Amino acid sequence: MTQGTNGQNIINTINNTPSEQVIQSIEQQAMQSVLGTVPPPADLHLIQKIINQTGKFEPECYINRDLSTLRFQLRVLAQAVNPRHPLLERMLFLTIFSSNMDEFFEIRVAGLLQKMKNGNKSSSLDGRKPSELLAEISQVAHRAVDEQYRILNEEILPELAKSDIRYLKRHELTDAQKAWMREYFFLQVLPVLTPISIDPAHPFPRLVNKSLNFIVSLEGKDAFGRDINRAIVPAPRSLPRVIRLPDELTDGKDHHVMLSAVIHEHVGELFLGMKVIGCHQFRLTRNADLALADDVEDLAKALEGELDNRRFGHKVRLEVTTNCPKETYEFLLQEFELNESQLYRVNGPVNLTRMLTSFAKPELKFMPFTHAIPRAFRGVEAGRITKESDASMFHVIKKQDVLVHHPFHSFMPVVNLLWEAANDPNVLAIKQTIYRSGTNSEIVQALAAAARNGKEVTAVIELRARFDEASNIAVANMLQEAGAVVVYGVVGYKTHGKLMLIVRREEERICRYAHLGTGNYHAGNAKAYTDYGLFTADQHICEDVHGVFMQLTGMGRPMPSHQILHAPFTLHDGLVQMINDEIEHAKNGKKGRIIMKCNAITERQMINKLYEASRAGVQIDLIVRSICCLRPQVKDLSENIRVRSVVGRFLEHTRVYYFGNDKDNGGQERLFCSSADLMDRNLLHRVEVAFPILDKKLFKQIYQDGLMNYLQDNVQAWELDGRGEWNQVHHDGKKIHDAQQILLEKICS
Repeated sequence: MTQGTNGQNIINTINNTPSEQVIQSIEQQAMQSVLGTVPPPADLHLIQKIINQTGKFEPECYINRDLSTLRFQLRVLAQAVNPRHPLLERMLFLTIFSSNMDEFFEIRVAGLLQKMKNGNKSSSLDGRKPSELLAEISQVAHRAVDEQYRILNEEILPELAKSDIRYLKRHELTDAQKAWMREYFFLQVLPVLTPISIDPAHPFPRLVNKSLNFIVSLEGKDAFGRDINRAIVPAPRSLPRVIRLPDELTDGKDHHVMLSAVIHEHVGELFLGMKVIGCHQFRLTRNADLALADDVEDLAKALEGELDNRRFGHKVRLEVTTNCPKETYEFLLQEFELNESQLYRVNGPVNLTRMLTSFAKPELKFMPFTHAIPRAFRGVEAGRITKESDASMFHVIKKQDVLVHHPFHSFMPVVNLLWEAANDPNVLAIKQTIYRSGTNSEIVQALAAAARNGKEVTAVIELRARFDEASNIAVANMLQEAGAVVVYGVVGYKTHGKLMLIVRREEERICRYAHLGTGNYHAGNAKAYTDYGLFTADQHICEDVHGVFMQLTGMGRPMPSHQILHAPFTLHDGLVQMINDEIEHAKNGKKGRIIMKCNAITERQMINKLYEASRAGVQIDLIVRSICCLRPQVKDLSENIRVRSVVGRFLEHTRVYYFGNDKDNGGQERLFCSSADLMDRNLLHRVEVAFPILDKKLFKQIYQDGLMNYLQDNVQAWELDGRGEWNQVHHDGKKIHDAQQILLEKICS
């Protein structure tokens, strides 16, 4: 057992007991503290009045994308106060919130600031101007950050201290610990510090995006007789932000000091002969979006140059500690050309993302589990080359389609298939898309080995995968050195589809094997994200995958597809057509049914088509992890649409699109898994794939586990109402249904 909020005993195995009622009460109070950071919801009566007056899809019919994003971040923050989560996992959610907010400011807020400078014209579905959005974002973000640090200081840190995990302040150190910290400063920190005075000869330094810095206030003259009253001390990124004190000084307890405390304590050593009258940490956030022209001649070289610029983009946010004097933060605001609405004063370290360290406290973490191997692949030795009569992954896939549901299923079958292909003399070619991977990835290692073994290896690498650009350039260079053909897809269209195609000679015939997925070929993500992957030798699907690769590496008009839907060509129109079919069924008095699960829905035509379907009587359930611009449960607009979000232990990442297609009268149900969300960029400006599930058993498995299971969740689910508010679902005495936990027990036990 772990101790939760207010010291109540929290049980991991939940039943309908008085203890469960206590948990739910604590949970509701905790969530309210987070959700209290949002402004009042939209006026539903006004929205309905506008709809009735015009009959059109007016701006009021939509929820703003950026505000929806921010509300998703609040649902993440709410996990940090969720008493159902173990303590260290709650702390992890606190750091995830910090990381997410960093990206939100680097990309979304930075984009709004640029639009405001370019004329402040509205480009959002809801018609709001950038200046209006920035004002509301600032209001919500300031309240949310204040709540984040309240959670840290009043809940997380006191509870961690009960388990002998502490982040000690300078006044809490013993004399022996202070002596050790001083030695650490002189041996490990001082040699890499570079103080920069601010004077006419030393203008304010150009600081790297999100770097930790200290502004030091001084009195006296330096060695050259100069009166210098301010200096900047950047903290090198090579230094750890959290430093564990030696066991002999803590009786073996997990006691730490922050790097900021070490520098604060000894900053005077950098300015000998002068008096330090103030030292305060701060962090500057910059625009980190990359801008590349569509007509660049060498994408890799252009991207490498742009990556350097990312570190020094336009300034968007300043973070200081609450004890930073007004005179000091006003000086920084003026220097960075920011206003006070862009200032965030925090009661703790200015960057929580680097605060978490590893602790040997399994009782404070989620219970570990063993990733399952699909039954069809059990007994097949990894990468083993066998005789035709022996088992191999190719023989298994040729007999049947195989589905993996990560993270409940292991990612190793994907890796093993590539290694088997790399060493199989009958394999002629391997083609694969790579969006996020890394040079240490076994996927990349296997592709390189295959190329060195004489296979025709083609890797379509998306260099512009945000914040993984440098890693993908390194992957491209590594594969090219191994002899693989590396292409960067199509300029102007990110390659986001997850595809692998293996060509094998069998008894003088050429056979194809494919893997299609909803998530990246990344072993780390596969342990934390929910995703589907399909292994198939279906002739039509493999032919379609071949066609996609031909378009990515060659030229010519789009190739016709037998089974898959392919953005930017057929995916958008294909989904619209299937929605139209459901509308037609409903108009004819039959049952129209749509269930969609994705990360985000923002594309106007798709939203409008779903509104049209709702008006026709189609019953629609949307399971949307983060951004939802569709406004559900509004009379005469979307009263037949229900939207929910599930936020829990694993990041929901599957995209599944289901259409009933009048199944009660003999129609064939349709179910597609996809790499694409229902966003403009995915449907219209990226290379994406949606693939059908043709095997009836696998179809049922995804329908039950990946859709209905989540629609029944009453533990980690939230529902969106017509006012734009997210409300957590509570079981209220009903049987507990935790979708992710049910899958863990069903697949991994």
